[in-house]
Amino acid sequence: MASRGILGTLKSLLRPARRSSGRDAPRDGAGRTGATATVQLDPPPARLRITYAPDADGSPDAGEVVWTWVPYAENDGRGKDRPVLVIGRQSDERVYAVRLTSKDHDGDRDFLEIGSGAWDSKGRPSWVDIEQLYSVHEDGMRREASALDLDRFVRVAHALQQRYGWDVGD
Repeated sequence: MASRGILGTLKSLLRPARRSSGRDAPRDGAGRTGATATVQLDPPPARLRITYAPDADGSPDAGEVVWTWVPYAENDGRGKDRPVLVIGRQSDERVYAVRLTSKDHDGDRDFLEIGSGAWDSKGRPSWVDIEQLYSVHEDGMRREASALDLDRFVRVAHALQQRYGWDVGD
């Protein structure tokens, strides 16, 4: 009986969830400008606590892949919607995240291959960019895609800990 509860919980974490506002489609411009914009943090903070706490509730939680508008490195107003992996909470309204890409970065020390997942409808393998950190506002999240399984999340957390010395915790 207990295993059914655990299995049901895992299935709900892996199922795409809608924003808690009940909107069927993302808002135009979410995450692009103003107080809810997704911003690159450069340099990244000296202290950050990486956590794993996915919850398919429509809010971005650590361990989840969510979609948001991400600015290009040139920081000239351009960017694109893309998946990011939430790695921890920054404040009540913001989370820390690293971006995902389906572009092959095999052998690049700034990227960690994590395979495919429900965040990519084409099933392509993904890489996590461990060099760039973003601050994502809850209202800048366009949709919650899926939770990354714990084993892959631990690999990402370990790579970030090795690079930045950040804490990994509950």
